[in-house]
Amino acid sequence: MVELDVRVLRELTLDPATHPRGIGHISAASGLVRVGNRYCVVADDEQHLAMFDIAGERPGRLIRLFDGDLPPSPTSRKAAKADLEAIAVLPPHPACARGAVLAIGSGSRPQRERAVLIRIDESGTLTTTPSPIDLAPLYAILRSHLIVLNIEGAFACGDEFIILHRGNQMLANACIRYALDGFVRWCIDPLQPAPKPDSIDLMDLGDAQGVPLTFTDGASVGDGSWVFSAVAERTSDSYVDGACVAAEVGLVGPDRAVRAMRPIRPLWKIEGIEVQPFEGALRLTMTTDADDPSEPSKLLGGTFDLP
Repeated sequence: MVELDVRVLRELTLDPATHPRGIGHISAASGLVRVGNRYCVVADDEQHLAMFDIAGERPGRLIRLFDGDLPPSPTSRKAAKADLEAIAVLPPHPACARGAVLAIGSGSRPQRERAVLIRIDESGTLTTTPSPIDLAPLYAILRSHLIVLNIEGAFACGDEFIILHRGNQMLANACIRYALDGFVRWCIDPLQPAPKPDSIDLMDLGDAQGVPLTFTDGASVGDGSWVFSAVAERTSDSYVDGACVAAEVGLVGPDRAVRAMRPIRPLWKIEGIEVQPFEGALRLTMTTDADDPSEPSKLLGGTFDLP
């Protein structure tokens, strides 16, 4: 099997003076998008969105998404966090002229049914006045199909908005598709009825060492195709972490078929992915989560040769 060689571009460092607990890094980066000349990152154990310059290694800056601070104890923090696992760029809309960034909770617990909409201003940067969204109505519809939710990826792809549900050793992955316009309108006005998905496709990504590969993020390529990151993690629970034994990046075509999958070397637990087409290949940027608060998340780079 063709492997995908990745390299470390930088650590996701912060100025400790800007962090509510004086920490100098993001440790659980779980979603990644590009807005202008910056990467926007959500971490599943923070109350903030972090922004990093694409060029250079200057420490990132934080935008607060939720009021209050999480408890320092790892167990209490895990129970209280919003578990932001996905981030997406929404296209311009009459009520949101420059588009917006949407940060999405996993839905694996009631307190994780939250999202935040951050509008993009005229200069192409994010505003500092995020709008909260209650995901409970949206997730209630999905639970009628999937029972247990663990949303890990989200992105606009053509005229669709795609949400990726992460499976585990007991449950399948799922690709959930919405009409893009209706989904964006609901995000801007979430008091209207939540949209229903146009389709929900269960997806088997294979396994590594007997452990199923499960979605951790996705991103549109721009021609109806999209890429995804997936890891094989020894857990049968959407709440409990397990050992990561493999990570891969895959390509899905406009026909919804998986065209190729490439194991990542060396092994990193990939949680976020962003893609830029480049000379007949795909230039990938990825974030890592070591499941260790003392370990800074990394920004990785790699090139995915098209099949």
